[in-house]
Amino acid sequence: MAGTIPAPSRTGFRGNDRLLLGIVLGVVTFWLFAGTTGTVAPNILADVNGAYSDPVHKTWANPLIDVSAMNLAVSVTALFSGMFIVVAGGLADRVGRVRISLIGNGLGILGSLMIVLAAGPLALPLMLGGRAVQGLSAACIMPATMALVKAYWDGPGRQRAVSMWSIGSWGGSGLASIFGGYVSTFVGWRWIFVASIVISVISILLMRGTPESKVAQTDTAKFDFAGVAVFMVSMLALMVVLIFGAKIGWLTTTTIGLFAVAVVGLSLLVRVEKRSAKPFIDFALFGNRTFTGATISNFLLNGAIGLLIVTQQLLQIAGGMKASEAGLLTIGYAVAIIAFIRIGEKLLQRFGPRRPMVWGSLIVGVATVLLLPTNLLLSEYRWLAVLAYALFGLGLAFYATPSTDAALANLPADQAGAGSGIYKMASSLGGAIGAAVSLALFTAYSSTGAQFVGDVLVNQGRTDNTAVRQAAVVALVFNLVMVVIAVVSIMATVPKGRERAEAQAPAHD
Repeated sequence: MAGTIPAPSRTGFRGNDRLLLGIVLGVVTFWLFAGTTGTVAPNILADVNGAYSDPVHKTWANPLIDVSAMNLAVSVTALFSGMFIVVAGGLADRVGRVRISLIGNGLGILGSLMIVLAAGPLALPLMLGGRAVQGLSAACIMPATMALVKAYWDGPGRQRAVSMWSIGSWGGSGLASIFGGYVSTFVGWRWIFVASIVISVISILLMRGTPESKVAQTDTAKFDFAGVAVFMVSMLALMVVLIFGAKIGWLTTTTIGLFAVAVVGLSLLVRVEKRSAKPFIDFALFGNRTFTGATISNFLLNGAIGLLIVTQQLLQIAGGMKASEAGLLTIGYAVAIIAFIRIGEKLLQRFGPRRPMVWGSLIVGVATVLLLPTNLLLSEYRWLAVLAYALFGLGLAFYATPSTDAALANLPADQAGAGSGIYKMASSLGGAIGAAVSLALFTAYSSTGAQFVGDVLVNQGRTDNTAVRQAAVVALVFNLVMVVIAVVSIMATVPKGRERAEAQAPAHD
């Protein structure tokens, strides 16, 4: 039967602190540095486009990068990471995890350099191209470095290495708004990506010389280029519709045509993958209800990152806060997600995955509700934001480990790798699409406002920012809907208690 067998590595090699630090720094380049863009987007636009032509509404007559393009720049990194993470993980197994990790760091340097140089007539292509390359970097680094952790550490050493990897990921994500806010305020946003280049270089130096780790291939099936191509075209078409649909016009030929490409493409993808000997996305895995429910909820909960991005921009655009001040409000998010992620593991052991997944999702829902009263004075709303961000981190911490366990522990051993790839893809695509839709709604209503929101929430204090405050409510309601659907998917698919779902899984030969 086709499969893979471990290839011999250099005898006696064990993971060490030098390699581990290099791995963690590689992970940090995405989660900490690339993840700052949502918070510092207003600073980037102000710097690249120069003085406002309309200072009241903070707009430009002929911007080099308009707001819609900046929204695409924010979300395109997670999109490219999601589209290629499965491909890069498989490539790492074939050509070497160390090699792909180093390539990923190299791509991170290239992407950051392009963003640093984004100015003048080339500002837009360099910004979008750099962000896309950063996504490819993350797609290489994430699966390759985790595979290295599994290959070169054992027992308690592996547990420590996994914890350090997780701190680099979750900790970097939690600190991104604070770090980006302070750097952009005091030394300029471009220095965020200069720092990213430096850290990537250090990561490469620390990882160089590590013995290669890969698997010897006995599987002769060809790579699924057709599936990847169809998926990529479909997702790019969908993202353009979501972000630029309001600007282009929802009923224009261009928008309708792109939407048709996305729908037809995704339908064709299912047919192509079912016929492929080695599918890019194995849709047979979704025959397991628990895996399906956990993956859907993972997609939706990661999509709720839109609540953080939208309110960070709200605080700066409508509240007049500096990026450093707005970013500092997220300190509770960083602390909660790092401090309580192990609690999620304990809850899993005691109650099984369903309860902590539901509890975590509901806590995220409460966080979203706390952010809805944008009609309050800034002095009041900022404290709600502090509490909401902390609850957002707590909810994700409760949810993360139980969700991963629910998705992967209920799959047969020979499908765990494919299932892990799809689950990670759902994380990145959820973040990309959630951020894109949230920002698209926020941008669309920021100029006109939403009267139906004004009928419910009467603004206190300034009235010149009413449209922006109402626009944030619309985006936050979208995030709340995603959280509700996530809870429903968990309740409908994940078994109660510590029961496993092997009995639900379809039989395999």
